[in-house]
Amino acid sequence: MGEERRRRNSSSEGDEGENSERKAGGWKAIVYILGNESFEKLASMSLVANITVYLRSKYNMDGIQLVNVVNIWSGSSNFTTLAGAFFSDAYLGRFLTLLIGSIASMLGMGVMTLTAGIPRLRPPPCSTDAHLNCESAQPWQLAFLYSALALLAIGSGGIRPCNIAFGADQFDTNTSKGRSQLKSFFNWWYFSFTVALLIALSIVVYIQTNVSWLLGFAIPTVCFFFSISIFLIGRHVYVYKEPQGSMFLDIIKVINAAFRKRKIDLGTLLPDDLYDPEVKESDRRYNDIPRTTRFKFLEKAAAIVDRSHELDESGAISTNTWRLCSIQQVERLKCLVGIIPVWFTGIACFISMDQMNTLGISQAMQTNTKVKQFQIPPSWIGLSSMIALSLWIFIYECIVVPVLRKTKASSKDDDVRLTTKTKIQIGIVMSILCMLVAGITERKRRQSAINNGTFASPISVAILLPQFVLSGLTEAFSAVAIMEFLNNQFPESMRSVGGSLFFLSLSASSYLDTILANVVYSITKKNGNSPWLGGHDLNADRLENFYFMIAGIGVVNFFYFHFFSCHYIFSPLVRTDESEEELKNRTTPHLQF
Repeated sequence: MGEERRRRNSSSEGDEGENSERKAGGWKAIVYILGNESFEKLASMSLVANITVYLRSKYNMDGIQLVNVVNIWSGSSNFTTLAGAFFSDAYLGRFLTLLIGSIASMLGMGVMTLTAGIPRLRPPPCSTDAHLNCESAQPWQLAFLYSALALLAIGSGGIRPCNIAFGADQFDTNTSKGRSQLKSFFNWWYFSFTVALLIALSIVVYIQTNVSWLLGFAIPTVCFFFSISIFLIGRHVYVYKEPQGSMFLDIIKVINAAFRKRKIDLGTLLPDDLYDPEVKESDRRYNDIPRTTRFKFLEKAAAIVDRSHELDESGAISTNTWRLCSIQQVERLKCLVGIIPVWFTGIACFISMDQMNTLGISQAMQTNTKVKQFQIPPSWIGLSSMIALSLWIFIYECIVVPVLRKTKASSKDDDVRLTTKTKIQIGIVMSILCMLVAGITERKRRQSAINNGTFASPISVAILLPQFVLSGLTEAFSAVAIMEFLNNQFPESMRSVGGSLFFLSLSASSYLDTILANVVYSITKKNGNSPWLGGHDLNADRLENFYFMIAGIGVVNFFYFHFFSCHYIFSPLVRTDESEEELKNRTTPHLQF
């Protein structure tokens, strides 16, 4: 009976199959998906939040090695989402990709638990609290650690691009009820994510830091097991959508075809010489992308050179699809190329956020973290970023927007909400302020520690709150705005590409931060003075100079965005809630490049 239901859910032919598919899914499926998501996030975020403390305290990693390992792992975890999105769309489907990703993450977390429970898998502890003259980990010990991080990165690649999309698959967005339910699902998804994050950053991190790393890693491993179990229990009520082919492959085909036909003069072609097949009425909402005049050279991929050879009697492609592409495929690539300038702005902006995940936590480890007899885990300082982000969203959505709507006597959100351009600009300013405040704070913390002759400054860890709050506001403005931008600039058929590109921007910022840190370390350690970063003891470094340099990059990014990339922000190309009449009457802005 269960197999029969699954076959009906997978079918996309006939009204009966469509109705049975819609009987599955809905909120009865979302319960299992949210349960899976909550346990998965609880497990993964407990490691993300405390990885810096673990590697520094248990693997004796110095500053530059720590930055390299954390940033490369973080970047790889986001980069693998491209592979996850590709295999999900082209071959495996979202359910199987999610399942494989969850299993890989559980195995990775299990190996991390072994590193905490078996002393031989780690180097000997440092003899002093100052982490001086510590023995480095052996290559085989690092190989064991890196295998765990690699499994976790592979798991992230399967989970991140599919978890929200698989939940959205459970609703019929062709109806107003389905669209309303989908919006409610996004709220509940964010709610479950926030609750899991709060638990991970408070209870689990506290257990890891103050009770036992073994127990602190065993709990996330068990959470992954529960996540997979809940996900599998609901397998009979899910809507399964078959893989439809990867958009990434179409993009590569267009680039290849345009390059092969690069010598063609578009000015000599007639409108009928470009391959633009009629879109089926049932697919028009998702595949009828408005024609644009930007990036005209890419249209060479759709040029018909030999009609009798390239097309069959029905007008469909009869030759290699790597040599001839449709105008719709070309327009999808145009969408991708059009977001690149703003995408670069996001990368530069996210670099400041990366500093708080590594160097900011290292600062917290060298401050006074005691409140009376209670030892505050250094990673708890990261809670301030999340609280600042959530508080701003609440104030903006529940207070600012309603008040402005009443003041302007307008019911249109566009009349009262901050524009995407404004939010990105504010986010860049916040990133600059974050680095300036972090540099000034580090100078004060370091001088206090040196004056007192101690490894940890007697100044309270609360001194770091402003820079972490500014980091949270940077995310609240820039990250949310970049996500909104990607969502608006891509049609429905490319939303998974937009999500993958957002994670790719986070990945690129982590890799770029790693390169900057290594270059700065190599240059500053040669002049005989204190290096800007890289040692076990921040008191021997001049970390504030590195922060000020990142602030300088932020200033350059602000002018780059203000005078160049902001001109690439324009109106949405496709809105799925538009009627057919609105789609026909819509005018699409064109950018000339």
